[in-house]
Amino acid sequence: MASQTDPRYLRSRAAILDAARELLLEHGPTAVTHAQVSERAGVGRATVYRHWPRSDQLLSEAMTTVPMSFFSTPTIPVRDWMRTELTKMARQLEHDAVRAVATTLANTALWDTNMDARRERFASALAERLAAALDDAEKRGEIALRTDPRSAAALAIGPLHYRSTIEHGAIDADLVEAAINAVGTWR
Repeated sequence: MASQTDPRYLRSRAAILDAARELLLEHGPTAVTHAQVSERAGVGRATVYRHWPRSDQLLSEAMTTVPMSFFSTPTIPVRDWMRTELTKMARQLEHDAVRAVATTLANTALWDTNMDARRERFASALAERLAAALDDAEKRGEIALRTDPRSAAALAIGPLHYRSTIEHGAIDADLVEAAINAVGTWR
């Protein structure tokens, strides 16, 4: 087996990850299979398996390298923006593969320090983006926050994640509204 510092090892790993990310963005999570990734990357299927023995591992790593667009560009009124962002997130969580990967990422982070660092970056980005938008909304008088803005992501996203991954239920507009209202009183 090639050393993890061997340039060939690093090139094939990068090509595989690039291919997985492209397939994910173009066709969704179900497209990230060893066969499709090997074809796109121009490497043998055995090479893909050598780097990622299980497809959920490959999909997890591909997902963690995709730029996260949730809550990235706040608009006014913030309540409408939150509704749009949470609804987009809810639609993603409808996909079995996305639910599986979200659960796998959280679980793997318990034992894998690299995955835990990715989880922390993802969580921090969501919390910071939402907190900044809510801080601005509060300054404008759009909302009276009930909590520290850094806790808003847990209050707003938590119910969606719970409904999707624990209950395996659909996230409807009422749940999205309840999550939005959990962070504060809107004016």
